Amino acid sequence: MSSEHASGTGRLLTGVAWAVLLVGLWLWGREVSDGPGGSSAPTTGDVAAVGRPLGVALPPAHDPVTAAAPQRVEIPSIGVTAPVVPRGLDTSGAVDPPPYDRPGTVGWYGAGAQPGAPGAALLVGHVDTESKPAVFYGLSATRPGQKVDVVRSDGSVAEFTIDDVRVFTRDRFDAHKVYGPREAGRAELRLITCGGTYDRKARTYTANVVVSAYLTDVRAPRQAAVKS
Repeated sequence: MSSEHASGTGRLLTGVAWAVLLVGLWLWGREVSDGPGGSSAPTTGDVAAVGRPLGVALPPAHDPVTAAAPQRVEIPSIGVTAPVVPRGLDTSGAVDPPPYDRPGTVGWYGAGAQPGAPGAALLVGHVDTESKPAVFYGLSATRPGQKVDVVRSDGSVAEFTIDDVRVFTRDRFDAHKVYGPREAGRAELRLITCGGTYDRKARTYTANVVVSAYLTDVRAPRQAAVKS
């Protein structure tokens, strides 16, 4: 997400891309696809795509579990441990990011899928503030095979494995690829922040970093010790 100097205009997307988002919101948590989807090669309009490097073995998907709201997200590879708060849509129809005075907080689109349940859950975060990096500053450095842990309201930890890292320009934003599940019946996760370059004239970033992951393990809540 963009910094405070964007005066509130630097959201996940702007302009035409937000119109695409409005059309695509119905995809949340539903079993939809747009062609094969999930390919590791860059698609037309991608500024960059890490994709899935050759030789990276990915674990099998874990069956979805009962829905529970996210409370904290941890991305060990880039040193992220952050609280998660539910967010809705702002007046322009955009997913409302966390307030700019909370750059270390991640927003979850609360009307969508819950991490660990079937569908693609969306987590959004700022990339920077006016003076320093924010929670998702290092998101573009993540790679397929790395883990994302989501601590849920029932105490369980849903472990996701990254399988795709892409950067979409605003004019090539693909709602199906970002919001729609890659495979029917899977529990998936999308982590999104601003990317590309900062357009000072438009006062926003030119693209979005989109990290896709899928559920590969669930750790049960720790049981309190029983006193004898």
